Amino acid sequence: MSFLKKTSVPIAALLLAMLLWSSSFVALKIAFTGYDPMVVIFGRMVVASLCFLCAGKRLVRSVMYQKGDYKLILFMAFCEPCLYFVFEAKAIENTTASQAGIITAILPILVLISASIILKESINRKTWTGGIVAMIGVCWLTLESTPSSHAPNPILGNFYEFLAMVCAAGYTISLKRLTSRYSPFFLTATQALIGTLFYLPLLLLPSTDLPTSYPIIPGLAIIYLGAVITLCAYGLYNFGVQHIPASRAAMFVNLIPVFSVLLGWIILGEQLSQPQLMAAALILGAVYLSQMKDRPKKPL
Repeated sequence: MSFLKKTSVPIAALLLAMLLWSSSFVALKIAFTGYDPMVVIFGRMVVASLCFLCAGKRLVRSVMYQKGDYKLILFMAFCEPCLYFVFEAKAIENTTASQAGIITAILPILVLISASIILKESINRKTWTGGIVAMIGVCWLTLESTPSSHAPNPILGNFYEFLAMVCAAGYTISLKRLTSRYSPFFLTATQALIGTLFYLPLLLLPSTDLPTSYPIIPGLAIIYLGAVITLCAYGLYNFGVQHIPASRAAMFVNLIPVFSVLLGWIILGEQLSQPQLMAAALILGAVYLSQMKDRPKKPL
């Protein structure tokens, strides 16, 4: 049986997670029109934490804690959502939703390198080739970025998104080690709770504008980010990483640019050029290639 057939459920979970994640860039843009970025991030963490508290006892029962695991759990949460969302918020302020989604294609390359060194995963030639081809698509799409009312400084914004991807790579590697003992949704709940504690003092910074009014549409975007993206997308991604090698699971992140470009065009009215469409098709082909196993060599 092929790799794809044996892992159809985790792959379906990863595909749905990518679709949901791609919509988060649009939701962030909408939320930022009414609230300060730190308020938005703290709000989504609170919403997600409240959702998980409803299933608190069931999540705790699934825990198989081993001495010293708290260090890896804290590192995982420090990478994402703590530092990750700080960099992502800065990225969204300076670049378009589609461009921010495009830079996420760098993540699989970072995970490929980390997984081969730290997790000792065996990575075949097609996975490496798919990652390299995706990188070509990323560079192509990034060069298409131009300043606009939605993107005052796309180069700076793309750099912040790259830093976010470095954090996401650290998160994925630590997550892979933890999923052997912890359920994906327990780890997601832990992320949300630690993220809430991390962002609470940031609300008191002079640079944070606390809301004096509460616009409904941006508020609904915050609820969507917490209840759907943090709760569902992260839970589905964590489930996928639990059942698929981290290097292959991370390759699905390359689908986010394809979805985010289309959603940015449909919902936010961002420009969609022919080169962007061609680069998106290149990335899509690279993801498919990365999931194929090398054919066994025929005996001489």
